[in-house]
Amino acid sequence: MNGTMMHQQLTISSLIAHAARYHGKTPVISVETEGGIVETNWAEAELNARKLASALENLGVQKGERCATIAWNNRRHLEIYFGVAGAGMVCHTINPRLFPEQLIYIINHAQDQVLFLDKTFLPIAAKLGEHLKTVKHVVLLGPRDEAAAEMVEGLLFYDELLDAEGNDYAWPDIDENMPSSLCYTSGTTGNPKGVQYTHRSNVLHSLGANQPDGLGLSARDTVLPVVPMFHANAWGVPYVVAMVGAKLVLPGPGLDGESLVKLIDGQKVTMALGVPTIWMGLLAALESTGSKAETLTRTLVGGSALPSSMLKEFREKYGVDLIHGWGMTETSPLGSLNQLLQKHVDLPEDEQNKLREGQGRPPFGVELRLVDENGALLPEDGETQGDLQIRGHWIVDSYFGVDETALTEDGWFDCGDVATIDPDGYMIIRDRSKDIIKSGGEWISTVELEDIAISHPHIANAAAIAARHKKWDERPVVLAIKAEGKDPSEADILAHYDGRIASWQIPNKVIFVDELPIGGTGKVLKNKLRDQFGDVLWDESA
Repeated sequence: MNGTMMHQQLTISSLIAHAARYHGKTPVISVETEGGIVETNWAEAELNARKLASALENLGVQKGERCATIAWNNRRHLEIYFGVAGAGMVCHTINPRLFPEQLIYIINHAQDQVLFLDKTFLPIAAKLGEHLKTVKHVVLLGPRDEAAAEMVEGLLFYDELLDAEGNDYAWPDIDENMPSSLCYTSGTTGNPKGVQYTHRSNVLHSLGANQPDGLGLSARDTVLPVVPMFHANAWGVPYVVAMVGAKLVLPGPGLDGESLVKLIDGQKVTMALGVPTIWMGLLAALESTGSKAETLTRTLVGGSALPSSMLKEFREKYGVDLIHGWGMTETSPLGSLNQLLQKHVDLPEDEQNKLREGQGRPPFGVELRLVDENGALLPEDGETQGDLQIRGHWIVDSYFGVDETALTEDGWFDCGDVATIDPDGYMIIRDRSKDIIKSGGEWISTVELEDIAISHPHIANAAAIAARHKKWDERPVVLAIKAEGKDPSEADILAHYDGRIASWQIPNKVIFVDELPIGGTGKVLKNKLRDQFGDVLWDESA
């Protein structure tokens, strides 16, 4: 007789069931929407997730139907992640900072049956309710609130739903290829597109993301996901943390530097995750408060390029390693993480830091490649730039509600990035295809221009865009925010580029602004900057 192995479905519910059974007393810390900190644990989170699953079934929600959330990173949102998917329904997390028209489009396109809301976002339901064609139930994340009930007809209350359920609901058997969660792209141009993940893809993503050269989380860690739970499943962190049984700290609505410093020090956070703009605020708060963030050992930085000056400051001042990562909603999101190889260990620190500035290597489970405009493969020599493509176990095949595939003829997803890959697999995003500056037939990387600007000690943040030019088609312009108490001139910043890049790549103009437009996922909205400043060189170009 042939030997065989057990086969069990890879499901979201299995992750939290494991956390409850083997790490049940490990704390889950939640900053509440209206202030205050509540401590629960993995056993309580799993019980509440099962109660929620039962409540949704009793409301008539069917397997495969979508339940939407517009909520902060908190304990109830965590329970929804597991309760909805565990029941065989689909957890649809929504970016609350989208325009009302986009919110209406997304909720109707997903055919959401239930809408879970933190109190902050209750006005959204009150204002948009008549436009939401499929939503049958709106649920406020909290106890009964009579003032809230007057705002939305038929409003349900999360705590009441759970209180009405017993403790004996058992997770159903689910095919691992069933959908578990849904997230829409930010939709800066055109309508947002839905990416629907499966139980299998999310569990495999959790395993792939948490290798020693990845997140490397263990039951000894305390993890602070600052990345929003509506941003590509909070980069998969809730699933990974449940899988290993780590302590989880959910920051709620307070994402300013001082609030994060208090959480890091008060909860002894060892790892945090977020976009560069978050860590800029954290650096300023560490400086102003005098905190050394003594327990924090590493942060994962993604969403946009990591400024090299930030990497150096965190390491030299606070002993914190910044791990650069890359991914997209379409990639669940992990596509690469930057960890050094054995041969790099003895390199001088400045050479190691240079390697860390890129987006790193793909983990097992995904592959990367470069192609030219005709789809021909390009060499991975660290120099040749091309269009980045990806394939793997947790990469989109087709968008939600769209019949045709999102892939190339040979089965790869085109990421919309211009990148290089070296012989060891280290990938560097040179720019977004739509952002890169094409000047006189040559490419100029906005990522590189921004990194140099931000490294100036008198600049707090910066963005580079292409401005139209009569002679060169496009030339670079930098929009910069001055550091507090500093007053650099345009000439000061332009001089900072000397010797750092070729002279023809130096920006034509630096414009100081009070703020940069930031989207819901923490990225600078360059399309808005191009709309505002894209013609500033036109009249003076010849």
